[in-house]
Amino acid sequence: MAVATVTPLPLEPWKPLRKKPLPAGRPREWYVSHNRRLKAMRLAIALLDAGVYIASKADDKTIRATAHTLGIHPPSTTTCRMVRALIRSTH
Repeated sequence: MAVATVTPLPLEPWKPLRKKPLPAGRPREWYVSHNRRLKAMRLAIALLDAGVYIASKADDKTIRATAHTLGIHPPSTTTCRMVRALIRSTH
């Protein structure tokens, strides 16, 4: 008979990983697209956590309101499109 064990969650609050500097010498467009992808990922995760699982329900207004809640600068239309693509790809 198999016995399931329950691992207790740590009592310490979650700590973000230490940020590393981005590699030098890349074209400016690389840094712009890299930061845009990171912002889109953060917003997509926040929307999924908030219960927005369908990309059509994540309009620009909803995404920008989520960014405001998180304290992130309002995303561009391109970033909003990337957020919807990420939400779409999860299902």
